[in-house]
Amino acid sequence: MRVFQMRYLMLDTPVSSARGPRHPLRLSVLVTLLQSALVVAQPSPAEPLILKTSPLLQDQIATEVRSSLPSFVSGQQITGRTDLETVVEGNAMLRRGDIVIKADRLEYNQPTDLAKARGHVLINRAGNVYEGPLMELRVDAFEGFFNEPTYHFLRNNAHGQADRVDFLDEQRAVIHNATFTTCQRLPGPSWMPDWILKASTISLDNEEEVGSASGALLSFKGVPLLPVPYITFPLSDKRKSGVLPPTIGLDNVNGSEVSVPYYWNIAPNRDATITPTLMSKRGVNLDAEFRYLEEDYAGNVHLDWMPADQLRNANRWGLNFGHQARIASAWTDGGATLNLNLNRVSDDNYWRDFTRTNSSLTQRLLANDATLGWSNGAWVSSVRTLKWQTLQDVTAPIVPPYDLLPQLRTNYTRVHPAGFSYGLSADYTHFQSDMMRTGQTNGQRTFGLVQASYPLTAAGGFLTPKLQLHASQYQFDTALANGDTSTSRVVPTLSLDSGLVFERDTQLFGRNLRQTLEPRAFYVNTPYRDQHLLPNYDSGANDFNLATIYTENAFVGNDRISDSNLLTLGVTTRWLDPASGAEAARLGVAQRLRFSDQNVTLPGGLPAQDRVSDLLLGGSVHWDPRWSFDGTVQFNPKTEQSVRSTLSANYRPGPYRTLTAAYRYQRDSSEQLDFGWQWPLNDLWGDRGQNLAAGQGLGAGRWYSVGRLNYSMNERKLVNSVLGFEYDADCWLGRIVLERLQTSSITATQRIMFQLEFVGFTRLGVNPLKSLKDNIPGYQNLREPVGMPSRFSNYD
Repeated sequence: MRVFQMRYLMLDTPVSSARGPRHPLRLSVLVTLLQSALVVAQPSPAEPLILKTSPLLQDQIATEVRSSLPSFVSGQQITGRTDLETVVEGNAMLRRGDIVIKADRLEYNQPTDLAKARGHVLINRAGNVYEGPLMELRVDAFEGFFNEPTYHFLRNNAHGQADRVDFLDEQRAVIHNATFTTCQRLPGPSWMPDWILKASTISLDNEEEVGSASGALLSFKGVPLLPVPYITFPLSDKRKSGVLPPTIGLDNVNGSEVSVPYYWNIAPNRDATITPTLMSKRGVNLDAEFRYLEEDYAGNVHLDWMPADQLRNANRWGLNFGHQARIASAWTDGGATLNLNLNRVSDDNYWRDFTRTNSSLTQRLLANDATLGWSNGAWVSSVRTLKWQTLQDVTAPIVPPYDLLPQLRTNYTRVHPAGFSYGLSADYTHFQSDMMRTGQTNGQRTFGLVQASYPLTAAGGFLTPKLQLHASQYQFDTALANGDTSTSRVVPTLSLDSGLVFERDTQLFGRNLRQTLEPRAFYVNTPYRDQHLLPNYDSGANDFNLATIYTENAFVGNDRISDSNLLTLGVTTRWLDPASGAEAARLGVAQRLRFSDQNVTLPGGLPAQDRVSDLLLGGSVHWDPRWSFDGTVQFNPKTEQSVRSTLSANYRPGPYRTLTAAYRYQRDSSEQLDFGWQWPLNDLWGDRGQNLAAGQGLGAGRWYSVGRLNYSMNERKLVNSVLGFEYDADCWLGRIVLERLQTSSITATQRIMFQLEFVGFTRLGVNPLKSLKDNIPGYQNLREPVGMPSRFSNYD
């Protein structure tokens, strides 16, 4: 093995005396001496290569480290006095750490650390580049000035020119009579950026990662767009306090609206956003949000207040409060967890008039929930209170759900070393609601479930017998129809679940696959117990699908335990990639065989008497990473008709290209088509774009179509729709989106969202990104935050 050693030496500038004449050194101030040695290594056992971190190439150099680094000077002619001053002429360069200064003439005074440069001056500090005719700078402190510079910033790829730059220190600078843009400069003297900010002064603070401009004017396509006396803008994705760009919107309910948000960065773990909005049809609205994050708790408060709504002639408000906390406790495993979720609004019409401020998944049912949970070994327990605010509509009233005031729950689960699995679940709940609307009495219920199973598993199948015992005791506020104020119920359940797995290697369409055949049989027997007089507090029909068909109870909740004597038979076949195990396709079918009637029903329901249930068919295909198909069909063999069907397809061939389609059918109820997409229109004329980094689009000058359409075939009209276009001009993005949300069978809210995003600077208009992400599966933002680029990507 040969080892070469190379050593660099920096020679001091020779002088005869402090007062004597200075002697020039031609061509270079640096002399590199190369010493090489040839070493023949003795044979040794091969050792693995170990990668180690190196301090030689650091993106960020600390101030105390930079001051101790050596300075390298080079040029065509150098004169100077040792430890005093050095004058370099012709291709002069001074390099120290991450700072490089180049010029036609460079003077450096070592005692004051002052560098003076003239003629084609260039400074590159950690990738930020300044160029101009004249500069003076204290190198370590990075204090000085630069006359008539042009500049380019690494962090956001912005550039501009100014009369003068004053460097206050290594983190702060003030630019006078400055311009600022992120549009890439094109050759030619007539070039003008699509957008440009001109300001009397621009202040940059790289420590706080924020910039500010005074006497500023933002122009777009040569048209003055936003004159502002003072504006701040981010230099990175770091949060900062200040007034955010105003948003302007148009809504058929609110009319024209203008919002001016103010963001308050209270602390690294606390912030607030206050947004006053003027609506032409309704008046002034104030929106405030406060967020906090601590080691043991976190949460947010959102208040929306309209003191005088001209639409309803009333004071309107909405409140959302979420809080999560971990409480230290010596008698629990890892402490207790507290979750609070509060949702309240001023009136029943709030959900219709403020469609975008309600965060609840069910707009007319607002949950106010508090839960305290903890665990002790195999025990998991909780205390919960839940109170609903139900927003009624006189044209479509709904039955309010029951409040839980309170609910106490505990669960115990263990697996015995012999293979037995057993558990206990207990629940006490006090149910309260409006008896006039529910039509049944309030009450208290104590429920318990004891179960044991013995799973037998092997490579080729499984067998799981299970025994369950359901016990309930009720105490009612008012008497039932038979006069009882209390009652109890005990119901046993026996089930047997079994399945086999067969495998074979096969080929399909020229592809090697492993196919499985998985037959399954599930038997359940639950005797009948009369439950028709019991109120229904929390039970509902279980959704009938390929997962719930293999469950013991036909209902969810604990108020109804279905009597069952049935056998479920099913089979699933899957095609798997033998190397990765990824599923390429799946097909399943299942059906229930009922040996006796199911007489336990929900209030108003009819007994299940069919000996053969509907047939369930389900399948999916993921043959190619770009394509996916899924579908389920519930088929009635008696009527030979589909009862319910869901079919969907997804096509995602690459970034910013997604197509989704779905068909949903429920007999005698609804039939809908759903389409969603994001697609570059330039594909239509063969322009496929560039493969840029994630979150950077496909290149400049590209149009994208975005949208989602939900069409009701029964009503023959669009229900909900989002439709729009995006344009990527590299340094700016344009978005225009029309959104329509159905609020009732005859009313809907519509709004137009238009936004200009000046990349690396700010956004103007109404932001449609949340609507696009919520409605279009697989939507990708054309610009996503990226990490800080390395200074070596712009290295001199």
